[in-house]
Amino acid sequence: MARTNPLQFVQQVRSEVAKVVWPSRREVLLTTVMVFVMASLTAVFFALVDIVIRSGVQEMLTFFG
Repeated sequence: MARTNPLQFVQQVRSEVAKVVWPSRREVLLTTVMVFVMASLTAVFFALVDIVIRSGVQEMLTFFG
């Protein structure tokens, strides 16, 4: 395994970090809002599916019970 001294390591890290394209504040805000919207829609969807399944099971239990 090749070993580098700490100074070379820091220089390599700085050069790699310089290549990173950081998102703008607007992009971060938009993606955060999109995540919250999609999480909310998913929660509503699964809540509705849960209600439908629960009512179906209750109907079957009342019919056969």
